[in-house]
Amino acid sequence: MIDPALLVAVPLAGSALPAVASRLRPRTGWPLALGVLLVQSVLAVWVAAAALAGDPVRTQVAGIPAPFGIGLLVDALSAPFVVLIALAALAVLAYTRRGGPRSGAFYSLYLLLIGGLTGVCVTTDVFNLYVFLEISGLASYGMVAQADRGAAALAALKYLLVGTVGASLYLFGVGYAYVATGTLDMAALRAALPAASDPLALAALGLMVLGLSVKVALFPLHTWKPDAYEAAPPGVAALLAALASTVAAYALGRLLLAVFPGVAEAVVDAALLGLAAASIVAGSLLAYRSESVARLLAYSSLAQFGIVVVGFVVATPTAIAGSVVHLIGHAVMKAGSFLVVGLLARTHDVRTVAEYAGLARRSPYVSAGFAVLALGLIGIPPTVGFAGKFYIALGAIEAGSWTAAALVLASTLFGLVYLGRVLERMYVGEGDTHAGPTGAASPGMYAAVAVAVLATLALGGVGPLVEGWLAPVLDGLDAGLAMGVVP
Repeated sequence: MIDPALLVAVPLAGSALPAVASRLRPRTGWPLALGVLLVQSVLAVWVAAAALAGDPVRTQVAGIPAPFGIGLLVDALSAPFVVLIALAALAVLAYTRRGGPRSGAFYSLYLLLIGGLTGVCVTTDVFNLYVFLEISGLASYGMVAQADRGAAALAALKYLLVGTVGASLYLFGVGYAYVATGTLDMAALRAALPAASDPLALAALGLMVLGLSVKVALFPLHTWKPDAYEAAPPGVAALLAALASTVAAYALGRLLLAVFPGVAEAVVDAALLGLAAASIVAGSLLAYRSESVARLLAYSSLAQFGIVVVGFVVATPTAIAGSVVHLIGHAVMKAGSFLVVGLLARTHDVRTVAEYAGLARRSPYVSAGFAVLALGLIGIPPTVGFAGKFYIALGAIEAGSWTAAALVLASTLFGLVYLGRVLERMYVGEGDTHAGPTGAASPGMYAAVAVAVLATLALGGVGPLVEGWLAPVLDGLDAGLAMGVVP
């Protein structure tokens, strides 16, 4: 059996290679990053297959037992995200071959980000989760600043400042949890929290949820995201849109359902449902008012992650499965959308909604790909976007939470308005149909978009499969086997 520690060790150790090798021989960063990510992908698929086929795959780093050692776990919940991180990184890497950035330092940051995000998904220790969040955060800040524009440096600084605040809030929560229970291991925390003093447990939960909400970028904690995604190079924006907030949302769900169930549940659920509703409404409104297509997509992520939080609040097996499906689907669709935006900016020099007028006649195939991705984000069948929303809404109805179900429906209607506005411009608007391409794109750039489009359609039927994978984990929730971390 493969040690899950390799999932983290391979990209972290490999991150030193591109920066060092490119000093000795230029242009070696991309091939080295490709080699590391190929190994990472094989490991991820292998370990995930083992976890989904049988018992969770566990390890204690250096053999030091919990709660003192560093525990790593790949189970039915984390396995899809481990595979998502590895495969999304490979797909976006193909885009950066021509789309850039192409420096050795960039590819080192790229691998560092993948190692940190994978660590967040497999750790069973709340402090090490903070460490991996910071590793991935620092890599993200540096990658945003890779664009050759002053706006990118300013956006990276803003991202750094807000991200540091979020991480600090989370760390304060970890401190309160340790004071309350004397442990940082998720399984031990889950067992000890019922006996802990309520104010400490509530403070720990509140601070950790608030810190992760900054990383997810729920409204009004979202201010870093639009600037960062608009100013970053397209490949960086695609990778961050696919993975950064997705993994933070995974961590939020894991803590809520695996570590803190029952701690001020009514208060926390009401607060999170309020945040989710605000994110759906405000994100949709801001997206509708945005002229930059990249900024529109960034704001739409607020609404999409609001839907995911709704599923975690409802917390029925069906709703949780829907949140997992929607997280995976959104990662694929939003990454593909940002890749299309970068591709069209490169080949046709268009960046705003107005400039997209008539684009479907000038670039029919890429426009069709964007249309499929947009329909997925809206939630139109048979896309994966529909599958995630359907399961969340169904879980809400099962739980009798009509407010949650209404929020899912509202998000679909809002998405139809702000994304329909872009599609209307592309297919009905009058643009310069005689203008030809203004730049070249590589086959890898087109292939990355095609993979995202095909995955959006192919994953449309993944809901029942994910529900089956999660069933053993979710069935143990009420018995205290929270998300597979409690023996």
